[in-house]
Amino acid sequence: MIPRAFPPAPGWSPDGHRIKAELDYSRGPEKTWVYGALRVRDGQQITMTASSRNSVFYQQFLQLVEDANPTGEIWVITDNLSSRNSLSTRTWLEDHPRIHHAFIPVGACWLNLQEGWWRIFRKTALAGRSFANPDDITQATTLATTQLNARARPWIWGRPAPPTRQLRRRYVYIL
Repeated sequence: MIPRAFPPAPGWSPDGHRIKAELDYSRGPEKTWVYGALRVRDGQQITMTASSRNSVFYQQFLQLVEDANPTGEIWVITDNLSSRNSLSTRTWLEDHPRIHHAFIPVGACWLNLQEGWWRIFRKTALAGRSFANPDDITQATTLATTQLNARARPWIWGRPAPPTRQLRRRYVYIL
């Protein structure tokens, strides 16, 4: 995301449709990256904003994940970005044996349960908003994470079973 200094578009178009402010995705020094993690068993989330997507910030984020989960093994399901598999990250992971990586195959992001959470998070924190600076993005991210954690529930992959259909009663009239 890139902070923008101009005001957002008006809320409604002349034909009655809501105008959505597009999120800006591009390269540049003013970009702010949002890292996020979802703990599936209880729905708790961890987010962090960073000025870059390099190994240093990724390792800082992994440290936040480890601090939030003091016991047990931690499985991080992630994409194949080079910072996830760099030499410094692999060295860092050797010192933190509880953290294990599982990489998603290229072109199969739908396998990642976190993608559903990202959709909800973007809608809560970022959609339809303009940010003047990176601090505004950090504040929106923190606020959205707090709100989503307040109503967190365990995540289940897939749709819930359809409700059972109740049978109609049949009345028989005897004349």
